[in-house]
Amino acid sequence: MDKIQIVNLLKSSDKELFYMADEVRKKTKGEYIHLRGLIEFTNICKRDCFYCGLRCENKNIERYRLTEDEIISCVKRCVAAGYKTVVLQGGEDDFFNADKICDLLKRIKHYDIAVTLSIGERTYDEYKEFKKYGADRYLLRIETTDRNLYKKLHPKMDFDNRAECLYNLKSLGYETGTGCLVGLPNQTIESLADDILFFKKLNADMVGIGPFIAHPNTPLAEEKKDNFDLSLRVMAVCRILMPDINIPATTAMETMRPNGRIIALNSGANVVMPNMTEIQYRSKYEIYPNKICVNESPDKCVNCIKQKILSIGRKISSSKGFRFDVD
Repeated sequence: MDKIQIVNLLKSSDKELFYMADEVRKKTKGEYIHLRGLIEFTNICKRDCFYCGLRCENKNIERYRLTEDEIISCVKRCVAAGYKTVVLQGGEDDFFNADKICDLLKRIKHYDIAVTLSIGERTYDEYKEFKKYGADRYLLRIETTDRNLYKKLHPKMDFDNRAECLYNLKSLGYETGTGCLVGLPNQTIESLADDILFFKKLNADMVGIGPFIAHPNTPLAEEKKDNFDLSLRVMAVCRILMPDINIPATTAMETMRPNGRIIALNSGANVVMPNMTEIQYRSKYEIYPNKICVNESPDKCVNCIKQKILSIGRKISSSKGFRFDVD
């Protein structure tokens, strides 16, 4: 597909797109869904992204960071639940320097589990060290490839540096994940098409698509609209254009629409990331408001999502879920 074709698909209201994406998913990824245990280990962030509730200028949030032992406790819970991947996600917290992340990786890899890091922009040498100590994947969402919009939403950040981080990760052999927010103010359909083409050019291994949900303690607090259908279209086009990548059914989808993750799984997605963070911390990791499951125990989340997956006739993968794994 070229840009014009992508734009036309994103503008269309034809539901056939979702059927097509699901058919491509069946042919390339099969009926298996990969579960990744999400551990939100710090909500401290030095960045001031205008759409994010963790932004450093938000003074109405109780900050936390897990100890290394608390993180390992969450990892053990993931292993006990049968998960083959953990996702360590946090704000850009300088307390977790390269040495601390490498120490964590050494402990986690004892459990024979794949590790995804989602801790923002780091140097090439830091990425190299993380890979050396066992990091398998890295998730760094570009959020938007519209340079002017990126600059407005990310004070004191640089688009070229973020893009360079993604290409550094690819060159170091990471399974590299990226993605975008859909429905940002002043975002155009054309720029979303450019986002998709950027993912293709990068040869991303994972792409996460999330609807923008306005947070009350950000400069975008009043920018409220339903971005679910457009988000689903962006995700579906990504599946058709990049048939063998991994695509999560994001929590934000279900926050915006009941059974949103199930709808996404029937429209091209093949990954779910249940939250395995301890319940006392979940509500404090508020990237956007009204996030689902913040008052549910990790064990309840495990059982709930497994039942939902089985209810639509899908299977739970027993592999580590790399891009080219065959169950």
